[in-house]
Amino acid sequence: MSALIAALALFAAAEPAGSAPAYNDRTLTEDMPYPAGAPHDDYGLVGWCYGALRGYVDLHDQMMPDVTEIEKTPPVNPATTLAEKMAAYSTIQAQAQKDMKLFGRAMETAERASLKPINIVGAAAVKKGHATWNAASAMPKRQVAQNWMGWTLPVRCVPTAHALEERAKLMGKTFQANTDPADVAPEPAPAEPTPETAGAVAPTR
Repeated sequence: MSALIAALALFAAAEPAGSAPAYNDRTLTEDMPYPAGAPHDDYGLVGWCYGALRGYVDLHDQMMPDVTEIEKTPPVNPATTLAEKMAAYSTIQAQAQKDMKLFGRAMETAERASLKPINIVGAAAVKKGHATWNAASAMPKRQVAQNWMGWTLPVRCVPTAHALEERAKLMGKTFQANTDPADVAPEPAPAEPTPETAGAVAPTR
């Protein structure tokens, strides 16, 4: 499978090649691997994913001249024109923009719902994700282009963002960034009136 086809398969939620499991971009499952070096809490992971994807998108204009030359280099699939190949990269970029909006929206929803300020943690996670592309500046441009062509958004990113956003909306002010809804203790119910207090009235002057 070529790098381009692999990238398209990811964004189209197609079944990966080989024996790897097929994933749904709305359903988060525990067997979805975490990206190397990424936080394991939902909020931090979504921030990391945003940063990594932002770095990928930021390199687009620099990479495309070399990507075009690579796509023209034999062997070339005669069933696919160069124009079709390049159009596929535009499709990937459009999906990347949608995913970044999802990540940003999920983080903002979590930040508004959290009783504690968490935006500093989120900013650090975004920076860490973006830093995965730092090595590109020291590599030959052609090699960077080949790596860029083969990069795909980690499969855990999108479903985690959906889960984070939905959980923050559902829980409101009881939301905690690093916990599951089942782990949050419900607020105590109002005390039942006792015979001594049931008929009590407020004192008057």
